[in-house]
Amino acid sequence: MNRRLMTIFLVAAVIAGVCCWGVYRLVSGRMNATKPVATTRVVAAAKDIPLGAVLTTADLTTMTLGGAPPKGAILKQEDAIGRGVITQISQGEPILDSQLAGIGSGGGLAPTIPKGMRACAVRVDEVVGVAGFVIPGMRVDVLVSGNPPGGGNEGVVTETILQDIQVLSAGTDIQRNAEGKPEQVQVVNLLVTPEQAQLLSLAANSLKIQLVLRNPLDTQTTKVPETAMSNLFGTQTPPPSHEKAARAPHKPEAKPYSMTIINGNHTTDEKFGSPEGQH
Repeated sequence: MNRRLMTIFLVAAVIAGVCCWGVYRLVSGRMNATKPVATTRVVAAAKDIPLGAVLTTADLTTMTLGGAPPKGAILKQEDAIGRGVITQISQGEPILDSQLAGIGSGGGLAPTIPKGMRACAVRVDEVVGVAGFVIPGMRVDVLVSGNPPGGGNEGVVTETILQDIQVLSAGTDIQRNAEGKPEQVQVVNLLVTPEQAQLLSLAANSLKIQLVLRNPLDTQTTKVPETAMSNLFGTQTPPPSHEKAARAPHKPEAKPYSMTIINGNHTTDEKFGSPEGQH
């Protein structure tokens, strides 16, 4: 074999060996630097779980998560079974302790009420219930209409007493129906403070209650002046104007006058009315 060709083969072999050794060191270094990721097995939803449901074994499964688990994740199924769900949970979603009511609270509406708040029932009809569009999760304003005591001749007055109130349930349901559509109901439960519950209870005894639907993203409350029936039809009688009476000219009281008539040796006194009354 040609010596020159032999030299080329030897140089190529040395270069290839050096390259292979370099690649090996690079890959092995990275593999040694990569540590195994810790995993955690947590409790998850085996199916869609509605609001107010009480968890059973059939509702639960487990899943493995890489890295640190979410805050409040439940690790044992026995820590979730028998507890009420206070927010809807989707299938495959890890179940958190904050999504469940306390142990022994049960299911239904009561566990969904935050501490310090109350659920106040308001009887509605098709009109009061915004034609059936009041469903759980919506936000409403509460209006009352009636004759206020000592209201004079203003007639019926309407006033906004509560704003941006959350609807907890509509009728006996605390969630939307399967199609997500509203249904006609007779009672709406509103999430209010104890003071607001007293206002609603007082209004329900003698006044007509109207619910006004609002955008859930519109949380701003404003002062809304009351509206009276007289304002609506423009029939409010203006107060008498004392200014015109003051500007009216004052006509002096008519006073009689007398005249002495001398006719020769005869003198007579005659009395006449006001000269303004003579024609």
